[in-house]
Amino acid sequence: MKRALIRARLRIVIFATVFAFTIHARAAVYYVVVAGLGGEPDYEQRFTAAAKDLDRVFKGGDSTAHVSTLTGAQATTAQLKDTLAAVARDAKADDAFVLVLIGHGSFDGAEYKLNLVGPDVTAGEIAAMCDRIPARRQLVVDTTSASGGAIPALERQGRAVVAATKSGTEKNATVFARYWVEALQDPAADTDKSDSISAMEAFSYATTKTAAFYDSQKRLATEHAVFDDVGHGDPVRAAGNGQGALMLSFTVLRLGTSQQAANDPAKRALLAKKEELEQKIDTLKYQKAAMDPADYKTQLTAALLELAKVQEGLDK
Repeated sequence: MKRALIRARLRIVIFATVFAFTIHARAAVYYVVVAGLGGEPDYEQRFTAAAKDLDRVFKGGDSTAHVSTLTGAQATTAQLKDTLAAVARDAKADDAFVLVLIGHGSFDGAEYKLNLVGPDVTAGEIAAMCDRIPARRQLVVDTTSASGGAIPALERQGRAVVAATKSGTEKNATVFARYWVEALQDPAADTDKSDSISAMEAFSYATTKTAAFYDSQKRLATEHAVFDDVGHGDPVRAAGNGQGALMLSFTVLRLGTSQQAANDPAKRALLAKKEELEQKIDTLKYQKAAMDPADYKTQLTAALLELAKVQEGLDK
C-alpha cells in the first residue's frame, strides 16, 4: 500500500515536471529583426540603432527568447532566407514568431520590396518564408516606407501584420519604427498593467506617438499605421468588427514580475495559464455582442475567478 502511494506520488511529480517542460516549450518566442539599407548615413545609423535596441530588449526578456538580428552587410536576402529557414527548423507549432522589418520599402503599384544589401526581397517572398515556420501565432511588423503595400501578400490566418503606412503610396521615410521600439521600453505602454506589452498596446503607443510627432512639427502626416490580424480583407487603424483579437492576445514582451516568472521554472506553468486565461477573456469580450448575456456573464466570471487564483500563485 505504501509503495503504491509512493509510486502514485512519483507519477504526479513526473507529470508535473513534464507539464512544466511542455509549458516552457510552448512559451518559446522566435524574434527576427532586420534593418535594411539606409542609403544615407543618417538613415543607416537610425535603422541600425533601432534594430540593436530591439535586439537588446528581446534578449533581455525571458529565457525562452530566440533572437536573430540582421544589420549592415548581414542584411541580405540570402541571409534572411537562411535565418528564417533556421527558425522553420527549430520552432514548434505552439511557439510564437515575431518578424520586425526596419528601413526603406518600395512599391511599384503591384509589388512591395524591402530594400536590402544586394537584391531586394519582395513581400511575397517574405510571406513564403514565414509560411514555412510552423508557429501558429505570428506577428510581422513592417515599419518601412510603403509598407502598407506588403499587407495583401503577408495576410494569413494566425498572423497579425502591422504596417507603418496605410498603403504602398505613402513612400516617405517613417518615424513609426522609432516609437514601436520605444513602446517596448516604456512601461507606460502596458496600459492594462499586466506586466506585458501586447502587439495592440505597442501599436496604439506607436501610432499615438507618431501622430504627436507630426503635430509637434506642424507637418502633414505622411504615414498612417494599420494592421490586419484576421488574415483577409482591408487593414484597419483600430480594433473592431472582428479585427484586434490576435493583436490583443499576442504578447510581444514580458515586463517586471511577468518576466521574472517566465525565467522561474517553478512559475512558468502558472504564467502560461495566466496568459491563456487573459486570451480567453479578451476573446469573450470580442464575442459578447453575439453571446447570450447570461452565458457571457457566467463564462467571464469563471475566467476572472480562475485568473485571480493563478495571479495569487504568481505573487507568492
